[in-house]
Amino acid sequence: MIPSGLMSGIENAAAQRHLLTRRLHPAWVIAATAFLALLFAAGFRATPGVLMVPLQHEYGWSRATISGAVSVNLVLFGLSGPFAAALTQRFGLRRVVPVALTLIAVGSAATVGMTAAWQLYLCWGVLVGMGTGAIAPVLAATVANRWFSRHRGLVLGTLTAGSSTGQLLFLPLLAALSGQDHWRRAAWTVAAAALLVAPLTAWLFRERPADLGVRPYGATEDDDEPVGAVARPIQRAFATLGRASRTSQFWVLAASFFICGVSTNGLIATHFIPAGMDHGMPETAAAGMLAAMGILDVAGTMASGWLTDRFDARALLFVYYGLRGLSLIALPDALSAQHLGLAAFVAFYGLDWIATVPPTVFLVTKTFGREQGGVVWGWVFAAHQLGAAVAAITAGAVRDAFGDYSPAFLVAGGLCLLAAGLVYAVRPMPPTAATPAPEPVEPATA
Repeated sequence: MIPSGLMSGIENAAAQRHLLTRRLHPAWVIAATAFLALLFAAGFRATPGVLMVPLQHEYGWSRATISGAVSVNLVLFGLSGPFAAALTQRFGLRRVVPVALTLIAVGSAATVGMTAAWQLYLCWGVLVGMGTGAIAPVLAATVANRWFSRHRGLVLGTLTAGSSTGQLLFLPLLAALSGQDHWRRAAWTVAAAALLVAPLTAWLFRERPADLGVRPYGATEDDDEPVGAVARPIQRAFATLGRASRTSQFWVLAASFFICGVSTNGLIATHFIPAGMDHGMPETAAAGMLAAMGILDVAGTMASGWLTDRFDARALLFVYYGLRGLSLIALPDALSAQHLGLAAFVAFYGLDWIATVPPTVFLVTKTFGREQGGVVWGWVFAAHQLGAAVAAITAGAVRDAFGDYSPAFLVAGGLCLLAAGLVYAVRPMPPTAATPAPEPVEPATA
């Protein structure tokens, strides 16, 4: 027989757990943990822009050489997306995300002892590229789709915006730490931050609501989806690419998003800080401007999602790419004069940075269907990162050849104007025979 005092304590504990569950659904804890991981991953990806000039001064490497490592990073970041999704389905978030963060820590810490350029390619290009690529492209979508029935779009937009917020937190700090001769402090900071977050994600992440005996937030019995993993996910990723690539719609979407990568991650995120320093701007000031773009990007992305629900996605992309192209064409003069035009560029570019994502995702889903749209989106995103990689290494080579980034900015601006017209070649339509039925589902395993 249980003593009355012990029974009362058990009942009180149960009541407290029930009250906590009612106040805070576990989905919000998972979303907050995912936001933290994405926040740090964004800061890690932005670090090369801070380290470029210090590495050039210490080792004598050219901008093109250092940019080559950034290009490898960006390519692997993009190409990891479809396969990271497969690994997540096979091994789960609680294993994939901590391992990825550990890989980032190892890659960043190893750079402090490097003596040759190939080691930069291995550490920052391969290890950090694969680590960040295993987190950012799929984590937001996985958490939003598995854990939320209500507010799914809001959660997806917020997690996506977390990638920009990471720049706000990390760039000014890393710029202040690195300076001309102390860039190793920045590398150690990235490694320590990654190792700090890794055990937290292993502790707090859960794979599915059923693991905690709850339904997705806002779900009813009718909304419940079968728990399971798609059979042969890696094979499915390649098969979906093969089918999608036989349509002109896919190539238009991939080409426009390739240009998006050229004009954002590859050019501005990688080379804005060294470009500002070329014109006498302190590194901390240039990093602060890039961080300000990250702040504004949160508002711009959420507003773009709201607009995508109400207006033609192609018209929105036409405006986004067109104005981005004009701003890039005006950037060389703004950097030279450092007048209000530069502040205007920072403000606009921040709002526009990843505003292209919601309408592009909408067009992919509308064209290829909900079942296949997620995988197709992974490959379109890979095109984005391929464009970023091309821009990163090309802009560095341009700077070495001409002593200035202006030709790279002008070419990127012209490509954006091309993309503005290109998006109207997309004709959203219901999925056709090119969009196959869903793959069979395997029972989930523990």
